[in-house]
Amino acid sequence: SPLLLMTSLAIRLDSAGPIVFRQRRKGFNGADFAIYKFRTMKVLEDGPTVRQALPNDDRVTRIGRLLRASSVDELPQLFNVLAGEMSLVGPRPHAVAHDTEYSRTIEKYAFRHHVKPGITGLAQVRGFRGATLDPALMDKRVQLDLWYINNWSLWLDLRIMAGTLVELSWPRNAY
Repeated sequence: SPLLLMTSLAIRLDSAGPIVFRQRRKGFNGADFAIYKFRTMKVLEDGPTVRQALPNDDRVTRIGRLLRASSVDELPQLFNVLAGEMSLVGPRPHAVAHDTEYSRTIEKYAFRHHVKPGITGLAQVRGFRGATLDPALMDKRVQLDLWYINNWSLWLDLRIMAGTLVELSWPRNAY
């Protein structure tokens, strides 16, 4: 796609490092997989400690700010969908380090792994997108993920995809 090529070129010209960022995530039944995203930061964190991006985070590159605000950085996850590791709609996967933390602190967090993770989800269209430093906000996100799992339908997926397009028109909580 021309958008993928133009984005790759912009990343290459903007800063040193790989174009595509890979990070371990947990998918269906807790299986590990490497999620693909366009690189938007100067660091490549994947391990026992992963620091979430915050507003005005100096680790985010110039082009990375635009990619995050528009969610174009998520487009390589279509390859995860084609590989069968992700779905278009489902609970957003978190870094393994965050999964480990949330599994200990949020009841029923692990139930999110009963379906494939998604590029977008109900929590994201309801405004729970971005960093989750407040445990109460993360709990709310998990409650929406569990509601989605228990009430799944094709119609619901279509509504979430339409809501995602609306959500992309104003990039709140994307930094």
